[in-house]
Amino acid sequence: MKYEERAAFEQADAFGIGAPNDAYAQYFVGDSFLNPLTDPKECPVFMANVTFEPGCRNNWHIHHADKGGGQILVCTAGEGVYQEWGKEPQILHPGDVVYIKPGVKHYHGAAADSWFSHIAVECPGENCSNEWCEPVTDEQYNSAKIERF
Repeated sequence: MKYEERAAFEQADAFGIGAPNDAYAQYFVGDSFLNPLTDPKECPVFMANVTFEPGCRNNWHIHHADKGGGQILVCTAGEGVYQEWGKEPQILHPGDVVYIKPGVKHYHGAAADSWFSHIAVECPGENCSNEWCEPVTDEQYNSAKIERF
């Protein structure tokens, strides 16, 4: 379901928007919010609800790992976009799950006309790191067309 208004979206977002994602703002077009669900000091798997305002997306990026690693996105509210480098973009809806293998260049974010949240799960692995790349161009982002039924 599409949510253009923040107040309506907040009622639908079961995990809460959280605080402005200031620490990573340089890697996003638009505003994002972060609500950690686990504490990495107490749990081996870091999970956070990441919320994107309409049109917000993160830069292209790659999750690296020598063994294991990667990321899982569990879509929880709104409409979003996910794209791997060289492939067609996918529209994301609540209930969709995306597994991103280590070494895959990709981005994710909200649809142009809807707030969007997903739970980001950082998969445990050896020598895991994240490489932030260039911003997603408007042309790349706008190539994702949302089909409504």
